[in-house]
Amino acid sequence: MQKILVATTNPGKLEEIRNFLSDLPLEIVSLRDIGITDDVEENGISYSENSLKKALFYAKKSGLPAISDDGGLEIQALYGAPGVKSKRWLGYEATDNDLASYMTKIATELPDNNRVAFFRTVITFALPDGTNHQTEGFIKGLIAKKPLATILQGFPYRSFFFLPELSKYYHKSDLTEEEMKLYNHRYKAVNKLKPQLKLALDLE
Repeated sequence: MQKILVATTNPGKLEEIRNFLSDLPLEIVSLRDIGITDDVEENGISYSENSLKKALFYAKKSGLPAISDDGGLEIQALYGAPGVKSKRWLGYEATDNDLASYMTKIATELPDNNRVAFFRTVITFALPDGTNHQTEGFIKGLIAKKPLATILQGFPYRSFFFLPELSKYYHKSDLTEEEMKLYNHRYKAVNKLKPQLKLALDLE
């Protein structure tokens, strides 16, 4: 079975991507599984740049096809912030709890008539020879004044992201499995990527 590396240290992303690729005949391995501890500085000015940088680095380092993504929360009233800096909004040392606490303050201060936000991601599939392909996924919602109490590991902003068409939060404790696939921005990007994976890796 063909191995593919999901190049992330975020356990939430790893779980989602592993789940979204479960219908393909792939052996999915993580950085920890193959003993890679090198970090890649995410200093690009776009999701695309960061995603590509990580996928190319880890594909070459591991000798395996690699998938990496970069994305973030874009709040319309904040002119798209935190955007590409979502993970580092409060600096590199900030925890999920730190970000959630800060987001609680932001959520109460946003104007009632402009609480629109987006989750956006760019996923890159790269081969060790540098061949690569990118896809994008996004979802639109609202920033709720009051978040869900439970913070998802790796996804601190999702407790604040409300989907008005479902009257539910973008959170696995609130959505059914089918709803999570239908509305998940990463699932949309992974689905767009699957034809390229099948072609490049000669999957049935």
